[in-house]
Amino acid sequence: MSRPLVRPFRRLWTASEPYRSAVRPLLDAVARILAAVTGFGWAVLALAGASWLLAVLFGWGEFALLAAVLLIGFLIACGFTLGRLNLAVELEADPLRVTVGESSAARVSVTNLARTPVLPIRLELPVGQALGRFTLPALGAGAVHDEVVIVPTQQRGVIELGPVVTQRGDPFGLVRREITWTERLELFVHPRRVPLEPLGSGLLRDLEGHTTNDTSMSDLAFHTLREYAPGDDRRYIHWRSSAKLSGAAGTGAFLVKQFLDTRRSHVAVVVDADPAGYADDAEFELAISVAASVAVRALTDEMDLTIVVGEHAAAKPHPALALDTFSRAEHGPWPLAPSVGRLAHLAPDASVAILISGSQAGFGSFARARAHLAPEVHTFAITAERGGAMALRQASGMTVLSIGRLEDLPRVLLGVSVQ
Repeated sequence: MSRPLVRPFRRLWTASEPYRSAVRPLLDAVARILAAVTGFGWAVLALAGASWLLAVLFGWGEFALLAAVLLIGFLIACGFTLGRLNLAVELEADPLRVTVGESSAARVSVTNLARTPVLPIRLELPVGQALGRFTLPALGAGAVHDEVVIVPTQQRGVIELGPVVTQRGDPFGLVRREITWTERLELFVHPRRVPLEPLGSGLLRDLEGHTTNDTSMSDLAFHTLREYAPGDDRRYIHWRSSAKLSGAAGTGAFLVKQFLDTRRSHVAVVVDADPAGYADDAEFELAISVAASVAVRALTDEMDLTIVVGEHAAAKPHPALALDTFSRAEHGPWPLAPSVGRLAHLAPDASVAILISGSQAGFGSFARARAHLAPEVHTFAITAERGGAMALRQASGMTVLSIGRLEDLPRVLLGVSVQ
């Protein structure tokens, strides 16, 4: 369309702005009402329209009366959604982090901030896959009403709570208006764990670590003195001892300080998320519990920790975040070898790797995963086989352990020193 033809429409649109501004609130109100109409409400409107059409075409007064009754009923139903709710709605869970089997509760608190009473309204609270429905009683000005829901925590995972939604509508379900009041909350159900003995020390160099038998030219643990060699850092020459040696031997020899390396473990825990590695879901849960027990012990020992489980990973997390990562874990296309390869990028300085899978994985799965790690990384493979026997053996540079239940983990680790 050419510009000369468009200009009149533009002028008309600009001139109609005051009128459009005046009717916009009414149009917005109508739009909100139409958005609140349920499927049953639209069916009633369609029946009213069809009845009115039959009355006009054939002069049937009965259908005209039916159309009028339906339309009046619909208008009355719309009246139930008019007005605004002046409420304060809070959603909280106590506690937000629990272990499988422990109790937790969600509380919804509703306060009427208006000066006038509020009629009973419906309230919905999603709890995971379930939906809690309540009818709030009439609330006077400033009145407060609480609803408490016990959250089931028999399974590990993350349970989404909320958002809290109120519903206003007519008794027949023609119109329903929903208002969302809160954000979602995440309730973390952590896996079961067992207490373990300290895991020991590892290979990561650290100022606060443990001394080893490896000598070094730059550390804090002084070991001995030796003769200066070309290339040694002159800052570590021990001048007083060098002067004594030169005076006694009549030579210009120098002595330099020799140190012992101090190192601290960086423990990496990797869980196979591929369902093909497990006989059933219970084995996967056992593997997650084993990993969580080891991770908590490593953090208690003040070791550095990296976790990889499926698509979720955490590097040097605090204990709550580490357990949250295990709560989010689920089956996925993440076999053990690619997960260890991902670990090599997240924690290239890892000194101890603990690889965990199920009874269907086989030793070959551990061997392929071990190939992604440096030769000096101490590697432990743990097979979680429900009902299986405890076992410990050495193979292909790895310590291979097998457990049949979580309570076996402390006993089988007694024969292992994570160093």
